[in-house]
Amino acid sequence: MNATNPMIEAFREQILNAASNKTQLSIEGGGTKSWYGNPNSHTKLDTRTYSGILEYQPEELVITACAGTPLKEIEAALKAKNQMLAFEPPHFGEQATFGGAIAAGLAGPGRISVGNFRDFVLGARILDGKGQDLSFGGQVMKNVAGYDISRLLPGSMGTLSLLLEASVKVLPRPAATATLRCNITQEKALRTLNEWAGQPLPMSASCWIGNASGEGQLTIRLAGAAAAIKAAIPLMSSLVNASEVDPQSAEAFWHDLREHQLPAFENLAADQTLYRLALPAACGPLTIPGSSNEIVLEWHGQQRWIKAPGDEATFNFIKKLVLSHGGHVTRFKQGVSVNPEFQRFTLLSEQVHSKALELVQERLRSAFDPAGVFATKRLP
Repeated sequence: MNATNPMIEAFREQILNAASNKTQLSIEGGGTKSWYGNPNSHTKLDTRTYSGILEYQPEELVITACAGTPLKEIEAALKAKNQMLAFEPPHFGEQATFGGAIAAGLAGPGRISVGNFRDFVLGARILDGKGQDLSFGGQVMKNVAGYDISRLLPGSMGTLSLLLEASVKVLPRPAATATLRCNITQEKALRTLNEWAGQPLPMSASCWIGNASGEGQLTIRLAGAAAAIKAAIPLMSSLVNASEVDPQSAEAFWHDLREHQLPAFENLAADQTLYRLALPAACGPLTIPGSSNEIVLEWHGQQRWIKAPGDEATFNFIKKLVLSHGGHVTRFKQGVSVNPEFQRFTLLSEQVHSKALELVQERLRSAFDPAGVFATKRLP
């Protein structure tokens, strides 16, 4: 049985009171991603009072921490042992917490080479909407009988339960890294990245930044054994006429890309939306009327960021275009004068069995939160 402490008991009391009063609680840590998802004015449940690294086993590549633990504290502990969160979760602010990163489920540039956040969650401890203290999964990679509930938490936006603790897999930092950069059209960049992805090259991240006419700059990060990188640099450089970026500038670039601090992400106009497009690797360039002259492609083109008008007509055009290519689109961030409604559309929403998926989701919510304590509608 899980041991309790006063902080967890206070959470339980707050949850039970909300259930009794038929009110909702909005779970929040450092608030650095409070703009992400539907806004709400429900009572806040602040996770930062439950903080700290509970267990760290460098030799087992696992760290367990409380949800309110600052993300930078976890990353500092890992760096001291030459390890890292390989999926590179964005902070979007100094106060970002471990639980907030899991709830958002976002990953940075390294996601294309290592997998998404969900792949790294080994176990979790939660309080459900009935105040029950429940644990799922564990602290090792193993086969799991039944459905691994801990994998539901990344991206749930705090609408399923209160995350108390989580165990995640970590990885050693690469022995060597290098960053290459070249001027190249979007079409050629996508074609080249797809070709290289099928070869034994140590690519860990890529980013093309350019304009609507297709002109731009491709930045590629290599990571792995020093010998592999030494062999790859001249080969890749000769094919795209790339030059190596100095390590300090490279580190700053990948950090700013992860944190959306590059110029292409900034200065979102009042009537604009930052759209996040998820597309198959084989998808070529897309033309979106009214989009700004700043386009960002990550994950070898599988994740694309476009600033365009936030009106329904533009969104419906983008949705139809992306669905036709087998992807989905998210209104990631809105300008101040745009309707704040947050919607995610996937190809599944166009198919018959989506009703079955909706039924599964409803049963999960009913089992974990029958009184709707966490039904803040941050997700549609």
